[in-house]
Amino acid sequence: MKSIDQIVAELQGYDPQALSATDVARFLQLLVAPVVDRQELPLFDALGRVLADDVISPFDVPPHDNSAMDGYAFDGAALASGTELHLKIVGTALAGKAWQGTVAAGECLKIMTGAIMPAGLDTVVPQEFVGVQGDSISIPPRLLQPGDNRRLRGEDLREGRAALSKGELLTPARLGLVASLGMRTVPVLRPLRVAYFSTGDEILSLGEPPREGAVYDSNRYTVFGMLRRLGCDVIDMGVVRDEPALLEAAFRGAAEQADAIITSGGVSVGEADHTKTMMKKLGDVAFWRVAMRPGRPMAVGRILQAKTGSSPLSTGASSSQNNSSPNGAILFGLPGNPVAVMVTFLAFVRPALLQMMGCTASAPPLLRACSQEAMRKKPGRTEYQRGTVSTAADGSLQVRTTGNQGSGVLSSMAEANGLIVLHHAQGNVAVGDEVDVLMFDGAI
Repeated sequence: MKSIDQIVAELQGYDPQALSATDVARFLQLLVAPVVDRQELPLFDALGRVLADDVISPFDVPPHDNSAMDGYAFDGAALASGTELHLKIVGTALAGKAWQGTVAAGECLKIMTGAIMPAGLDTVVPQEFVGVQGDSISIPPRLLQPGDNRRLRGEDLREGRAALSKGELLTPARLGLVASLGMRTVPVLRPLRVAYFSTGDEILSLGEPPREGAVYDSNRYTVFGMLRRLGCDVIDMGVVRDEPALLEAAFRGAAEQADAIITSGGVSVGEADHTKTMMKKLGDVAFWRVAMRPGRPMAVGRILQAKTGSSPLSTGASSSQNNSSPNGAILFGLPGNPVAVMVTFLAFVRPALLQMMGCTASAPPLLRACSQEAMRKKPGRTEYQRGTVSTAADGSLQVRTTGNQGSGVLSSMAEANGLIVLHHAQGNVAVGDEVDVLMFDGAI
């Protein structure tokens, strides 16, 4: 386990008061480590989990050469003549069982999709391309090449080779691949347990009456949704008031129960609260001003477990089982503004949690889209604009912003389907310029 100081020593040009988005990502890659606990799950329960081992194919897939079409199978050597072929039909091969018999020169076999190709036959002509006269067919010249419309044994998977690799996320397609190998269960890493709470005396929980200067807690619900989309076990700790004893109990209770802790609020410079003080007291934590918009203030590090005793979780906690690391829980202290919370989660926290889940593909993919409007941007920080991506008439992607980009304007986030990522060194964007887009689908 590396300390904050050890990680900082590995990063050239580290400046906690002006940290680039790239340096944040590099720091988090060095901070977090995958969970090691494993489970063996039935396939129906394994969707969204991460493989703990390679899945090795026990046989070739497909196990035999077979037809990719409904049509007629024959020896492709006959195509060398370059003339119209006339072949006699000597039988029918159905999927699911081998056809018993032989096919001589000048003969063919009617065959269904997936049926085993008999020895000596390597080419299939689709049934819609032939002329049928009684028990014979005619094939036009220059229609096929030898080997057309045949699936080769093992062309999908080879016996003894990895069908899926450790660290891959089990998607619906990958579940189907495992099932095609006859496997009923699959080894996966356990889900992450993530504790989350909002901080601040100005935060209202749903059901409380409105009061002057207070706002209802939206962050708790957006973070909950993003964590559930990620497949995490969420420990909901509600709203924690800005009082030292309450904050200490919340942090200690979270560290004893969770792999990671996410908070919102209380990390800005000059805020009159106790959150930053308590983070320093209980763990190894760095406080940053990230060169980004929105989302500038952020805290990361570890909150250590208490040596004795325990602190109770709120009634929102889902379990009292202790699954946390003896090295403490990774802390992500996010800003308080609703949009800033979601942007910092998508840009930094989500990839870090995927790495903790053991997922090898943790970096968010970016798409290129043509901007439909001009955007002002100064080099020296990364900006994340809320945008709507659509398909142009020529099939290319295009994007425009959703309007007001203030960090408290949650409605523009709800209207968006992605973030326009304007990188650190990038300047103004003109109409028609291509920009990178981080899509929301599957994340929020």
